[in-house]
Amino acid sequence: MMGRRLVLFAIFFLINAAAVTAQQPTFSVAAEEVRLDVLVTQNGKPMAGLEPSDFEILDNGVPQEIQYATLQKQTPISATLVFDMSRSIAGDLLGHLKKAARGLLTDLMRDDHAALITFNNAIMLGSPPTRDFAQVVQALDHSQPFGNSSLIDASYAGLVLAESRPDPPLVIIFSDGRDTFSWLTEEKVLETAKHNDAVVYAVSTDRRPNKAFLNDLIQLTGGSLFEVESTENLEAAFLGILAEFRHRYLITYTPQGVPESGWHKLDVRVKHRSTKVKARPGYMRSSPENKPDAR
Repeated sequence: MMGRRLVLFAIFFLINAAAVTAQQPTFSVAAEEVRLDVLVTQNGKPMAGLEPSDFEILDNGVPQEIQYATLQKQTPISATLVFDMSRSIAGDLLGHLKKAARGLLTDLMRDDHAALITFNNAIMLGSPPTRDFAQVVQALDHSQPFGNSSLIDASYAGLVLAESRPDPPLVIIFSDGRDTFSWLTEEKVLETAKHNDAVVYAVSTDRRPNKAFLNDLIQLTGGSLFEVESTENLEAAFLGILAEFRHRYLITYTPQGVPESGWHKLDVRVKHRSTKVKARPGYMRSSPENKPDAR
């Protein structure tokens, strides 16, 4: 029971820390603006050079006027690393994970931010969002594996922390997909993801992980699941995620002709091109009386 209380306390601590540093609400309903991350590929390769007029967005079936569309690589991003530090992460795997994280942090740009959350029996904030990447490396170097896995709780904490900055939020979860200690339910985390504009990528080294929760989470956020056959490939997987995220388009529009609350189904297309589009399937919109600072 004491262990569960520690997990719950850690989650509340992260929520409060994120609330203090929050710059703006996700999906910015107070300003009526929706922000959407979209990956466009053609023949398996990201497509650059698209303009707002190249996209078509249906919000609950209603066409919307796109105001802004630019590649993520043209804007600073905020990367939140959520790493499993349970007893199963040891030996070569731990060394490869730390090496891969250092490679990812080295590839970030000067104006990007990075944060670290580790999890086992408890959820630990290794580093809040910072441009001092050496601080993140130091926190990771001091992390040692033990105990069980609170994957679901940690995913929730990662989503909350990711929205504490206005930069496009990227969440990278490293886990075998197994949860043995969480207090929160999968449904609670997935509901939070509907209100959150973070894009979640998951990396797993287990050949037969319990992937149902991770698959649902990445589907709701428009991310991907990377399965690596060897832990030596972790750095390549992390760098591949960062490169793919930078090739996503950040699209904004002001919803018109749709309800002011509830679930909004999204359909994102690229006009007159043979392309593949990956984006979140929708978002939750708050009613006017529930908007923050609506005065």
